[in-house]
Amino acid sequence: MLTESEKEEIAEEVKRAGHARAACVDALRIVQRRRGWVCDEALREVAALVDMTPAELDSVATFYSLIYRKPVGRHVILLCDSVVCWVMGHETALEHLTRRLGITLGETTADGRFTILPTACLGACDRAPAMMVDEEIHGDLTPEKIDRILEQYR
Repeated sequence: MLTESEKEEIAEEVKRAGHARAACVDALRIVQRRRGWVCDEALREVAALVDMTPAELDSVATFYSLIYRKPVGRHVILLCDSVVCWVMGHETALEHLTRRLGITLGETTADGRFTILPTACLGACDRAPAMMVDEEIHGDLTPEKIDRILEQYR
């Protein structure tokens, strides 16, 4: 069940957008910011607030790689798997991350700290291979650099 505070914040976004549907992504991000992800119940409630069916809103939510429909760790690592990143060392970065964290793509560490997810492009081709942790992009990845980055989020 959405809190009154969440409903109020979503109502403000709808007002700002001028059209309920135009606020759908922002509404999902409000829920996610407070809960870490968007569960089915919250999605249904948000859908009603933005004048969409749950199926329509779920289509939007699953389109955006930054909306999480399943629980994720406290820190989400989005590893770019674009062609440029692949050419520049994606596999080395992925192997190091999975070995270091003991998980594979789509999994969360046992302590709930990290989740690794693939993403189509981070727009950091000039710094490939790249990953984003939470909302910060890191490029020119090497195993050593990845270790330093992960330490920042411990």
